[in-house]
Amino acid sequence: MITTTPAMPPAIAAHPVATAAAQAIKPVKRVSSASLMDGGREMEIEHGGRVYRLRITQLNKLILTA
Repeated sequence: MITTTPAMPPAIAAHPVATAAAQAIKPVKRVSSASLMDGGREMEIEHGGRVYRLRITQLNKLILTA
C-alpha cells in the first residue's frame, strides 16, 4: 500500500495593510441599559436628523422605533 501526505498550502504572509487595520480596531463600548435609561422606561435618541424612541417593554425587552 502506498500512502501519500497531502500537500501543504503555501504559507500566506500577513498583508501589511490588513495588519495595520486589525491593530486600529477598537473594542465595542458596552453601556448598561439601566445607566442609559437613567431610571426611566423611555428615551429619545437623535441620529442622522431623525428621532428614535428606545423603550423598555412590560416583558423587560428593549424596543427601538423611528
